[in-house]
Amino acid sequence: MNLISTAKPSTAKPRNRMKLAPVVTASLLLLALSTLAGCSSDRETASAVPETVSNVSVLSVQPAKVPDLVEAVGTLRAAQTSQLAGQMMANIVEIRVHEGDRVQRGQVLAVLDEAQPRAALDRATAADLASQQGITAADSDLALAESTFERYQTLYEKKSVSPQEFDEVKARYQAAEARRDMARAGQTQAKAALQQAHTALGYTRILAPFDGLVTEKKADVGALVSPGMPIFTVEDLHRYRLEATVNETDLRYVRMGQQAPVIIDAVGDTELKGRVVEIVPAADAASRSFLVKIEIPSDPALRSGLFGRAQFSRGEKSSLLIPRTAVVERGQLQGIYVLDQNKTAGLRYITLGKPSGAQVEVLAGLQAGETLVSDPGSRELSGKKVESR
Repeated sequence: MNLISTAKPSTAKPRNRMKLAPVVTASLLLLALSTLAGCSSDRETASAVPETVSNVSVLSVQPAKVPDLVEAVGTLRAAQTSQLAGQMMANIVEIRVHEGDRVQRGQVLAVLDEAQPRAALDRATAADLASQQGITAADSDLALAESTFERYQTLYEKKSVSPQEFDEVKARYQAAEARRDMARAGQTQAKAALQQAHTALGYTRILAPFDGLVTEKKADVGALVSPGMPIFTVEDLHRYRLEATVNETDLRYVRMGQQAPVIIDAVGDTELKGRVVEIVPAADAASRSFLVKIEIPSDPALRSGLFGRAQFSRGEKSSLLIPRTAVVERGQLQGIYVLDQNKTAGLRYITLGKPSGAQVEVLAGLQAGETLVSDPGSRELSGKKVESR
């Protein structure tokens, strides 16, 4: 009995230790987790403090009055363009110019086969010579007939010849006079044929009608040219016109002789001083727009076919303008750094409008009174606190 009573207490103590072990383990785990959480919170609090960037130029955007412009887009054309075509049927035997060559008025651009017109000229020359000889013979016959008629007339007045003889002499004189007139008419016809032959021979030379630039060559040596078939296109380099389309609702802002700035993107952002020289009175039925031709000064960089924009004033409007230096390029997008109430910069993408000198218009993405960084340069300011100059 004593042995049994002594054994029971010894088995009860290990059971209590086993029950306390999980409790202690859980407490230690909770303490460790709370300690780690505290450390992580401390680190997050430390990293949440934004970086400060000093000496940054900022500005508050305010609305401003800017010109309200109508922009008409179009294509640049030479004021004088000529398509040189053949005027006779013949083969091309020589091409003397190519695309891009500058030519002068009267310069030979191509030569056609002249065998047929040369033969026609020879025939016309021979006919003209024959007509001259015919006139010489007719004049000689007329002179003889005239002198004979004068003698017979004197004799007839003296009753020395019969009326029959006098009438025969008079008829011969009138016939000689008619032959002389026919010879002169033949000579006139021969000279006209000779002139025509000379003109036809001239058709074998394709000449430049004015000083300009060859922009197109449509035939080569050996090609058979027919009347009206284009061979070259030559453009005048001294005068160009922008042929722009203007919407029917904006046509009232366009007037003949009006000065209009023109921008040719391929040349640069420089505005060219244009002048409205023609307004086509009929509207295009499909687009409901009018064609306006604007003459611009000559420039060596101008070429026919370039894209251009003309501007016409409608008055003024209120707009937001920011410096071009404030715009940040991100691929095809444009953005600006805008400051919040805590002066922390954030990148905001915006929609830009037309440039105006060193400034550019903002169409969307910015409100009046907001503050932005005017010249961020290449610095990355997103999420950073900004201290202005």
